Amino acid sequence: MRLVITALLFVGGLFFLFTGTGFLLDPSVTGADFGLEANGARGLSSLRADLTAFFWVGGGCMIWGAWKRNGDPLIASAALFAIALLGRAVSMIADGPYEGWWLPMAVEAITVIVCLVGWQMLPHHDLTQEG
Repeated sequence: MRLVITALLFVGGLFFLFTGTGFLLDPSVTGADFGLEANGARGLSSLRADLTAFFWVGGGCMIWGAWKRNGDPLIASAALFAIALLGRAVSMIADGPYEGWWLPMAVEAITVIVCLVGWQMLPHHDLTQEG
């Protein structure tokens, strides 16, 4: 089971790194895939900076945790995607559903679950001790 979770973390992390790279290299096209439209250079800059950071940190922590067999970085990924899921839930209540609403919520929920299971299964490394 640990091997399956580690593989899911690694593959999921790669997916999020590629998604973040799409925002870095071509924020207009990747943003459109997410229903986002940039308003000039300022909007492109925001898409490029904020969404690249979100996906690179989320995916990077998943890969780091899987590669180093360390559950600690997975908490950051779980927190990022849980907050994104919360934002979508609030939007569903405030704005109503849209076509295909369930897919991004499912991806975020599964990511949170996999990260938390990985956090529980993988060892934790105490970084406060020397040696």
